Amino acid sequence: MIIWSLTKRMQHHHVKLCLGNLVRSILRNSRSLTSQPITSELTASGTSGSSVEVLGKSYPRDDHSNIPEKILSKVGKNLHNRKYHPLWLVLERVKHHFYKQYIGPYGTPLFSVFDSLSPVVTTWQNFDSLLVPADHPSRKKGDNYYLNRTHMLRSHTSAHQWNLIRAGLNAFLVFGDVYRRDQIDSNHYPVFHQLEAVRLFNKHQLFGDIKDGEPLQLFEQSSRSAQKQETHTLEAVKLVEFDLKQTLTKLVTHLFGEGLEIRWVDCYFPFTHPSFEMEINFQGEWIEVLGCGIMEQQLVNSAGARNNIGWAFGLGLERLAMILYNIPDIRIFWSEDERFLKQFHVPNINQDVQFQPLSKYPALVNDISFWLPSQNYSENDFYDLVRTIGGDLVEKVDLIDKFEHPKGRGNWQCGLETLVM
Repeated sequence: MIIWSLTKRMQHHHVKLCLGNLVRSILRNSRSLTSQPITSELTASGTSGSSVEVLGKSYPRDDHSNIPEKILSKVGKNLHNRKYHPLWLVLERVKHHFYKQYIGPYGTPLFSVFDSLSPVVTTWQNFDSLLVPADHPSRKKGDNYYLNRTHMLRSHTSAHQWNLIRAGLNAFLVFGDVYRRDQIDSNHYPVFHQLEAVRLFNKHQLFGDIKDGEPLQLFEQSSRSAQKQETHTLEAVKLVEFDLKQTLTKLVTHLFGEGLEIRWVDCYFPFTHPSFEMEINFQGEWIEVLGCGIMEQQLVNSAGARNNIGWAFGLGLERLAMILYNIPDIRIFWSEDERFLKQFHVPNINQDVQFQPLSKYPALVNDISFWLPSQNYSENDFYDLVRTIGGDLVEKVDLIDKFEHPKGRGNWQCGLETLVM
């Protein structure tokens, strides 16, 4: 038995014609083509009935429950942890950069990394802990996926800030899948992946290296302005802002290379002030890549770190990967097509990869079997026949197995053709 793997790029009807000619030339008959199914193992189910089951836990339904089975089927996929996936490459590049650049007092990495936190959070975690007002539009049922009124699929990785600070951490990275109801186009998908980063400073960490910095303070009681919060001193805010922007400049320079033009745009977030968006000039176009700012002191205080001041930033992994690897459509990240995935199987995570477009048609599979001639047959005869019929559109042919009839009635040859459009 011989298994052949043939890869073709052509229109669907041309594939059928080419395959038909190829098989007829060998067998004088062929089996019909069938599309390679893209399977999706459901890791979450139970959208019917009085409860919703997600990752092995059951949540009672109410008038806020609005998660369809299609979205539940994405929960637990964790593309960012799938080795050699483009999102994994971005995650690893970011993680290794932080490990190398920022070392703690005992020679260990300064930033703790969390990449497997459950995407199911309480509405308090997702909104209230971040000081999002009760009437804020970001809470709308039309924009989020709710299991019920008290639990939801997180809409941002910021939902874990309060708990991690409460646990005593002062520098951490959180990677994870987030869920938002959104429009349908090449730049939006209801599931995407984010990186959240937080760093807190006490007085010694912020002012310790400044000559005669002892009199400087983190906090004061004044009025809020565009430059600072009412509880922060201007000196503390400016130092934290400088550290934040320097950290982000180093990160994007690591990802995109030296000479990158960067600009900062003032913006608003409920959980930071002042707040900024970073834009980079990439290939002649200004692109917004992340949001960041000085953490609201009320948030930090409520989490038990009232003697600290800090910064936070969040960015989308898909956004970075689309720019870095020239991926034109966010939906491609969910492809199970080996033609997509194998492009990112690289020996070095920092290696430049440029996505090669795929046809919209799925791979087609066909089994071929035939008796070999009793003499004067060479495998190269088959290869030449394939080239004659398929030309350079056939990308690969693999010989897998061969069977000889035990009674000497001849050899049986079988082939598997994978036709990639």
